[in-house]
Amino acid sequence: MADKEDLEKTIAEDLVVTKYKMAAEITNKALKAVVEKCVVGTSVREICILGDKILVEETGKQFKKEKELKKGIAFPTCISVNNCICHYSPLNSEPDYVLKEDDVCKIDMGCHIDGFIAVVAHTAVVSPSGKITGRRADVCLAAHYASEAALRLVKPGNESDKVTDAVQKIAESYKCKPIEGMLSHQLEQNRIDGEKTIIQNPNEAQRKEYEKCVFELHEVYAVDVLISTGEGQGRELETRVSVYKRTEDQYMLKLKASRAFFSEVQNKHGNMAFNLRDFEDEKKAKMGVVECVKNKLIEPYQVLYEKPGEIVAQFKFTVLLMPAGSHKITGLPFDPTLFDSENKIEDEDLKKLLATGVNPSKKKKKNKAAAGSGDAKAKAPVGQNGENEC
Repeated sequence: MADKEDLEKTIAEDLVVTKYKMAAEITNKALKAVVEKCVVGTSVREICILGDKILVEETGKQFKKEKELKKGIAFPTCISVNNCICHYSPLNSEPDYVLKEDDVCKIDMGCHIDGFIAVVAHTAVVSPSGKITGRRADVCLAAHYASEAALRLVKPGNESDKVTDAVQKIAESYKCKPIEGMLSHQLEQNRIDGEKTIIQNPNEAQRKEYEKCVFELHEVYAVDVLISTGEGQGRELETRVSVYKRTEDQYMLKLKASRAFFSEVQNKHGNMAFNLRDFEDEKKAKMGVVECVKNKLIEPYQVLYEKPGEIVAQFKFTVLLMPAGSHKITGLPFDPTLFDSENKIEDEDLKKLLATGVNPSKKKKKNKAAAGSGDAKAKAPVGQNGENEC
């Protein structure tokens, strides 16, 4: 019996599928609430706090009788605007950002139920006065269609480099570039960065080091597409890191503040990503994290930027590789008809790929519990509102 329990739990089990879908439903609900708050004059920090509050409250309502079952935030809410690529979620003691008309917001977040993680990222344009045009339209459409192509390619038997190539070609169709070296990860129980990865826009060194993978049945992936109007290279500026995650490394911490901080991380967050803002004493947390990062017990999610004036768009979704097909469980509808670009996808193979449906057949719906939230609409035509979205 013990051996059986030691085996990794996968979506071959109905209960695991149910937990993923519960987490996805909560993540989608939080994302919807956050998108609605992305209006002119709103504080990014306040919206991030709202997103995290919903994730905590809604996961807290699940499996109440199972006291040992862990649940909560898997990745805290980040809102990265315009040329900021990722991981912006300012601390209370750091400068905030107030949204302006036509800002391009990338919202990134996720939660877990029993270590089964559902993450999402969505791009929203703040209060546009009409159709979105120019480079904003280019980058948003490129990221949308690249993520749709990825969804159709992440299926058992396919290799990860097919996804890398499709994302590259679609970005180029819109005169954009994928962010260099960004990885999409396999999701496993209690692990947001599993062994298998998909890389986008690798440089020469990354191309040599990167090991492509083959997708297999009953795997789960967080497919993350980040596209830029610029060179596609991220750089760190002065913005303080606020999001971190525990590693598997061991080290005897010297400072009392560091030990207290690390103990709180282990007890409250486990292996999941967290924001320093969530600690009761933010000042002590900022002190405690330093020694932990220096000795690789905690890893930072750096806030990265493109060049000023450039725009980055992002879509990320969680997909379950089921026997009936790839099943996307996170994401909000995106309407390409609201965007007007002079560019379009000309490649016939990519056009054919995007025209195919992606959702599992609905024939086998015996298990109602496992067929819960997040079902996508089957085979909506490409370019329609909510196409193949949750």
